[in-house]
Amino acid sequence: MTGLRVGVDIGGTFTDLCVLDRTGVVAVGKVLTTHDEPARAVEEGLKRTLADAGLVAGDVEQFVHGTTLVTNALIERKGARTALLATAGFRDVLEMRREHRYELYDLLIELPDPLVPRHLRFDVPERILADGSVHTGLDEEYVARLGRELDARGIDAVAICFLHAFTNPAHERRAAEVLEEVAPRLRVALSSEVVPEIREFERTSTTVANVYVQDLTERYLRDLERRLHESGVRPSPHIMLSNGGIATVDTAARHPIRILESGPAGGALAASAIGAAAGVDDLLAFDMGGTTAKLCMISGGAPLVTHEFEVDRKYRLLPGSGLPVKVPVTDMIEIGVGGGSIARIDALGLLTVGPDSAGSEPGPVCYGRGGTEPTVTDADLVLGYLDPGYFLGGGMTLDAEGAREAIRSKIAGPLGVSVEEAAWGIHTSVNEDMANAARVHAVERGKDPAKLPMFTFGGAGPVHGVGVARALGAPEVVAPPAAGVLSAAGFLTAPLAFDFVRSARAAVLDLSWEQVDALFAEMEAEGTELLRKSGVDDVTHRRIAEMRYSGQGYEIRVPVERGNWPESLIGAFTETYRTLYRRTGPDVGIEVLNWRVVSSGPSPEVTLKLAGAEAEGDARKGSRPAYFPASGGFVDTAVFDRYGLKPGDRVDGPAIVEERESTVVVPPGARCVVGEDASLVVTV
Repeated sequence: MTGLRVGVDIGGTFTDLCVLDRTGVVAVGKVLTTHDEPARAVEEGLKRTLADAGLVAGDVEQFVHGTTLVTNALIERKGARTALLATAGFRDVLEMRREHRYELYDLLIELPDPLVPRHLRFDVPERILADGSVHTGLDEEYVARLGRELDARGIDAVAICFLHAFTNPAHERRAAEVLEEVAPRLRVALSSEVVPEIREFERTSTTVANVYVQDLTERYLRDLERRLHESGVRPSPHIMLSNGGIATVDTAARHPIRILESGPAGGALAASAIGAAAGVDDLLAFDMGGTTAKLCMISGGAPLVTHEFEVDRKYRLLPGSGLPVKVPVTDMIEIGVGGGSIARIDALGLLTVGPDSAGSEPGPVCYGRGGTEPTVTDADLVLGYLDPGYFLGGGMTLDAEGAREAIRSKIAGPLGVSVEEAAWGIHTSVNEDMANAARVHAVERGKDPAKLPMFTFGGAGPVHGVGVARALGAPEVVAPPAAGVLSAAGFLTAPLAFDFVRSARAAVLDLSWEQVDALFAEMEAEGTELLRKSGVDDVTHRRIAEMRYSGQGYEIRVPVERGNWPESLIGAFTETYRTLYRRTGPDVGIEVLNWRVVSSGPSPEVTLKLAGAEAEGDARKGSRPAYFPASGGFVDTAVFDRYGLKPGDRVDGPAIVEERESTVVVPPGARCVVGEDASLVVTV
């Protein structure tokens, strides 16, 4: 491509835009998210960003978009009225869940309500056995009567999840045909198409979630497509998937659950690309925006991916307290602390921050949009880390006195401390929360966070990056160019990709390569067809097996190579197990539960440097007081213009380095050096 590439990320507070050409980043933009009509912020932000840079929409050759629409719809219960058709005796699997309790001794344990209430869950007479044979035929007349009744009562969507449909989908497909005949208005999703793999509760939950948000997602994507074309953008947008690939609008509309975590994936991809260019394959990627903070492990030059995710957790750090979805997502820890997170005094008289956020409406108090609750951004402003006249490059003026008054009345007064001490408490509380979550996340994946550099981005990430790194013991912090919109830039590094799965449990020693190769070939054919319809000719496939020792309850993902079968697969499993757990397992058999194929096109060649940014003159803008209690309180702190710094320049703390979308805080005792790619490398 020789034209422009545009990445857009809709967050809880801001919608970020990044424009690249073959030389690098040529324009960035950040506008407040319009929650009532998200595509409007994309349209307005794109027009403004292109106009400010002297660019035209007709030169855009690729547009990649990530959104939190699906996550928000599930949390806020704003999807379609949905019914569930399940095998007779299994309609209550959504409420029965699994045996696991995330708090074993809590008698008042809370769980999210199912997306489908019990009166809309139906037992369908049919039964397929585990080997795929038919025990009880499908009662088609029952399905037809039910379809007519659901249609008459205004139901919009139906999820069909029959027992063992991942082995034999015949009953699900026939039920869908019957519903199409009697009630063509109904939108139908089949578990054998959405998530054809073992585990009944997760499979049902994922299928229901997919059809629940499908109409909402499709209407949004079509609206976005229309607005872009009317703005002069000729190509249809590509949509970021949760696993780090991108897909066409048609594919995303059919599988909206695959874009559940599309926004956070972009930042992880950008951190991977920048790290790889610098020769760093293992790192921590820390993203802090207006609503949440996220941390992802980059290993071997790529973000880790998991196939188990939960949305709408009742307790943010407790697995099992949310709605499970079985889709590939970038493996990250996310907690509800961002720039807009609200600080308050709890019932015990302690300072707490988040998880609720002021978002963009009304936003932090300092935005002057009607907010009354003190937030992290208000605290950072009071501490002197943010310039009230240079927020968003001067595009928004912050109300420093309003922020001070909110913290004084809501936090400092009740605690009996100064406003600055209260603001510092908010700031450090966020840092410690993120560091604690990051430490657990890293150790559970066999990594030592004290040995890994941390890439920090997002609007608030560089402000808090060094504080989080010091709490973790990480050696250095890297703040890349355009850090405030890095997720949007990361979208443009992703290839068109999709992944496929088949459940076929078997002992490794009972399998022949011919059986395995035939199973993979079937999925690879699907991947090739899907991507070629999207205009990709050069398709590659990556084969993965999910394996475990016989008797274990969960699996690990192992790469599959032809090699010396089956010794090569057993060896790969043993090595992966040892890497994760620092030991090998018991002397028992090894089995495979699921087989996966990741089909992808070529990765685009992009440069994430700031194009044409030749530093001239003195980068120092002046100084202002900033609060560092270890140095006695407010300290006169040098302020630098990031766009005036050159590779090799050194800045010693205390210092503040400002760019339009983010601010890097270099505390006393830290040292910042500008890298060859214009990244700021802070030794903590």
